[in-house]
Amino acid sequence: MARKRITVTSESSTGRNEHFHDNYTDTDMNRRDFVNAIKNGEYSHYHIRTINGVETPVSNPDKTKNNNLG
Repeated sequence: MARKRITVTSESSTGRNEHFHDNYTDTDMNRRDFVNAIKNGEYSHYHIRTINGVETPVSNPDKTKNNNLG
């Protein structure tokens, strides 16, 4: 099985994913950096949702659960 592209490395006390690691490029990102990278087209399998007024990265829906952020 292929490893997940993105791993969540920390979340807030409310459960919002705040820090991420790209396992393919060995890059650490905060939420804002990841949002900007998604907007720039660098992560085609992810999109942005505005949750409680905050832009939040989410995995695109598909049939598998092992590639979801979490």
